[in-house]
Amino acid sequence: MRTTRALAASAAAVAALGLAAPAAVADGMNTPSNVTALPSAIARGGQLNITVNNCNAPATASSDAFPTVTLTSSGGLASGTARVDNNARQGSHSITVMCANGRLTNPTAFTVIGAVRGGLGGSSSAGATPTDMAIGGGLVAAAVVGGGLFWMRRRSEKRI
Repeated sequence: MRTTRALAASAAAVAALGLAAPAAVADGMNTPSNVTALPSAIARGGQLNITVNNCNAPATASSDAFPTVTLTSSGGLASGTARVDNNARQGSHSITVMCANGRLTNPTAFTVIGAVRGGLGGSSSAGATPTDMAIGGGLVAAAVVGGGLFWMRRRSEKRI
């Protein structure tokens, strides 16, 4: 008898939960969700593709790394392109989306990466250094001596 009551109580709880779930899901369908930015890591001056699910027009996206852009909405999916400012700070940035049916913020939507440090390399001076000149002069001298020896050898072969 106790088993039957426990089973009946469990069945009633599952039925109540099952009836409440579609209402919760339907309510979630009316608000914007899943703000994404691709690529997720981008250099200054690059273009971001922003997409938002369940977003009705009119829709805009804003961030501290780019000016507000207008998103186009089609079938509940809003999308747009933003250009990251050339002076945007490095690090993680948020995107806030304003749709006709609500507002949503992704606090870590994308990351701005800095310039690549290329090292000194050949760009450290405006012209040839004294070391470059010495190396070049040595190579030219070696080529002249080698060419002269080759030429002298060829001349001696003709006399034979």
